Amino acid sequence: MLPWHQYLLGALLVVAGFNHFRVPKVYERIMPSYIPAHSTMVLLSGIAEMVLGLMLLNQKTQTFAAWGIITMLLVFLTVHFYMLQNEKASLKLPKWILVLRVPLQFVLIYWVYQYV
Repeated sequence: MLPWHQYLLGALLVVAGFNHFRVPKVYERIMPSYIPAHSTMVLLSGIAEMVLGLMLLNQKTQTFAAWGIITMLLVFLTVHFYMLQNEKASLKLPKWILVLRVPLQFVLIYWVYQYV
């Protein structure tokens, strides 16, 4: 039996990945301009989040999933910095929320690292 917080994280990732399909334009808007094929990348990252979230819920695949999620969270840092620098990408969120999202990524990484 996995700990409850592992199920929570897996579910959060699946929901977050599903949102890439539900509101793709939001995710396309926050992607840095140097990343090609925004719509394709949004869909691929959504699939990756859902697959890795489900893999985290299986003891046989949780280590691979955890390293994949950590890698993904590190890559997503570029989006958070882009949102801080680009007003259009900021989604009109208050600056303090955009700043807070950066250290939150490291909290999430620490959370995921428990399952390596």
